[in-house]
Amino acid sequence: MERRTTAGARAPLSGGLATHRCVNYNRHARCALAQTRRGGIPISARTFTEAGDGRLTIAIPAKGRLREPSSHLLEVAGLGPEQPGERALAFPCRNAPVDVLLVRAADIPEYVQDGVVDCGITGADLVKERGARVRELLQLDFGGCTLQAAVPQENEATAVEDLAGMRVATVFPRLTAELLSERNVEVELVDVTGSVEVAPRLGLADAIVDLVSSGNTMRTNGLRSLGVLFSSEAVLISQEDPDEDAEQLGRVFKSVVDARTARYLMMNAPAEALPAISNLVPGRRSPTVIPLSEDGMNAVHVLVPAAEVWQLLPKLEEAGASSILLVPVERMLG
Repeated sequence: MERRTTAGARAPLSGGLATHRCVNYNRHARCALAQTRRGGIPISARTFTEAGDGRLTIAIPAKGRLREPSSHLLEVAGLGPEQPGERALAFPCRNAPVDVLLVRAADIPEYVQDGVVDCGITGADLVKERGARVRELLQLDFGGCTLQAAVPQENEATAVEDLAGMRVATVFPRLTAELLSERNVEVELVDVTGSVEVAPRLGLADAIVDLVSSGNTMRTNGLRSLGVLFSSEAVLISQEDPDEDAEQLGRVFKSVVDARTARYLMMNAPAEALPAISNLVPGRRSPTVIPLSEDGMNAVHVLVPAAEVWQLLPKLEEAGASSILLVPVERMLG
């Protein structure tokens, strides 16, 4: 595979993606695999890490759609992150030996790979695009989006395979090349930054591959989707051989992520209603049944999937349950 710059120079491109040509209109070698950097990390980042000797360091996005959910995860996980100043790029956590760096989401895979930080939160799409040698510890269940191929409304293409031979603009040249190669679709990739949706209108490309959340931006710009190439969400990553502290942080975050999908359900029920109630609740385990002071009455406690609560509550009432109480779950282990 070759990369062509606007000056017309050609250079070999690593990664084994030989069926696509990548035209780079921004003069960045974005298609190459991330290599371990030797002394290339800013001095400020190295100083911060060394100053926090014995403390776990985690990088989160400094801005963008993943910034607030990432900060909120640190808070609800009980780490007690300090509120950073307007220009602060690093801050400690009050309740745990953890320090936080604010960096570009696209740089986080490489920072983790190079050992600048112990772990990081970024998009799965960016991990794939950078080709970083890292380990995915946990999917975090926020920042969901899809990488989709799209063409102008007037284009006759109806499927991803119809892109063959077209010029395709994207900010994800490496990932796009990999995904299209899996479908045996050969295209000319146009590496752009910024608003990819305008590339067909400007004559830079026949189609685009870009991240889509709601699809409104794509439709506003007269594009229609040909299908999903890749589904992405925020992930917690570590070095390929993480230490115990990084894995422990992954377990703490998992307890929060799992809890978001569950609700704790409590109710009272007569003894004769217990079999029917037990058959209704789709909990992780059998309900906990506690006899009450009133003869024949029991308290029933169980974890249930949050998505099924709206269907479940009326059925429980019909089965004989009363005093039904539903509460959110903060953590869930085991």
